[in-house]
Amino acid sequence: QMHLTESGGGLVQAGGSLRLTCVASGSTVSTHNMGWFRHAPGEAREFVAAIRRFTDARYYADSVRGRFTIDRDDIRNTARLQMNNLKPEDTAVYFCAAVEEYRGHERYDYDYWGQGTQVTVSS
Repeated sequence: QMHLTESGGGLVQAGGSLRLTCVASGSTVSTHNMGWFRHAPGEAREFVAAIRRFTDARYYADSVRGRFTIDRDDIRNTARLQMNNLKPEDTAVYFCAAVEEYRGHERYDYDYWGQGTQVTVSS
């Protein structure tokens, strides 16, 4: 059983940056595919970014490509999401997710979830 805890959210002005961290316990990020999703009010939870285990292949939603970077720190057993040039439409609760066997980038493709961290971008 893997437990995930996110941190790093907050309030930032448009154009600013935030770095989200996901701390894992109970298992290792190095043996899991790690992802980030977000859930804005009135919207469905959507895929943001993912990093594959072993290969470190990275995937991004079109809306964040070029602005967000996903990474993994195997020593600290964390996954991170660096978010630059933030826009008001990035406002959402951001969730860290993990799955051992890669299945895709839909919500149901992930087995483990954190509780989320709020990101608010003001215009």
